[in-house]
Amino acid sequence: MEILAAVIIGFILDLIFGDPHWLPHPVRLIGWLISNGEKLLRRLLPETRRSELLGGMILTILVTCISSGVPYFILSLAGRINYVLELALSSIFCYQILAAKSLKTESMRVYYHLKNNDMGNARKYLSWIVGRDTQNLGEEGITKAAVETVAENTSDGVVAPLIFLIIGGAPLGFFYKAVNTLDSMIGYKNDKYIYFGKFAARLDDVMNFIPAIVSAYAMIASSFINRLDYKNAFRIYKRDRRNHSSPNSARTEAACAGALNLQLAGDACYFGKLVRKPTIGDNNRNIQIDDIPTANKLMYTTAIISMISLCMARLIIFLIIIS
Repeated sequence: MEILAAVIIGFILDLIFGDPHWLPHPVRLIGWLISNGEKLLRRLLPETRRSELLGGMILTILVTCISSGVPYFILSLAGRINYVLELALSSIFCYQILAAKSLKTESMRVYYHLKNNDMGNARKYLSWIVGRDTQNLGEEGITKAAVETVAENTSDGVVAPLIFLIIGGAPLGFFYKAVNTLDSMIGYKNDKYIYFGKFAARLDDVMNFIPAIVSAYAMIASSFINRLDYKNAFRIYKRDRRNHSSPNSARTEAACAGALNLQLAGDACYFGKLVRKPTIGDNNRNIQIDDIPTANKLMYTTAIISMISLCMARLIIFLIIIS
């Protein structure tokens, strides 16, 4: 019940405050650990395929163990001092792991600059939340990228962390966040990371598989609640959920594309190279700037549906255990 209370409080804190840039964030510390750990391992290990695979595996194990072990130790220590202190720290940790409000804030920043026809700043702030090159994108490309990142991150930024928090509290939540951060930093299929980041990328795929499915179905339910095309959301999900090199990324994108009745994904440039990617959804209409706040509404409703469902599941399991 303590975990349940901490997750609920953390979820509410995230919806209210998001991720203020002035506040030190644990994920930035995880990023620092990954960056410096990679530099150290690359200096110590020879530049061979086998060594890079081993180095990436060592880095992943060290980062995940430290990222989950430190909060576990802090919470254990706090629990010996005072129950309320432990609950307060656990709630703050849960709040820091979730990213619903920050996802909305960053994507809506792009939206407001598009509304003001400020393409330079729209591209700038879009580059903060997507991995693709943004310098040559027009209004349609910027809008599509913003909608895609909201749809995709509904799973790995909101619903997946919620699932791991509900199961194992803040330590397991930080374990997931470490894996997700590793994937975002070294999980690329380029010359530098094709071997070094392989283990982290595969672990991220495994950990996100079930959360991505849960997120997609919650988003389909969300499209019904928001009076969007929920039947098409289900149809496109079933048809296009595998239209991505990742086994998970296309699931919520497909549900979102179907709900909004438009086409997402397709070719994009990364690090100056054009990457051919399949499309998701049907090209029934041109994407509009106002699709960004609609995607955020879908994301928020999906988060709330998932939160309520997961808490109810945890409570039912608890009641079964004690009965």
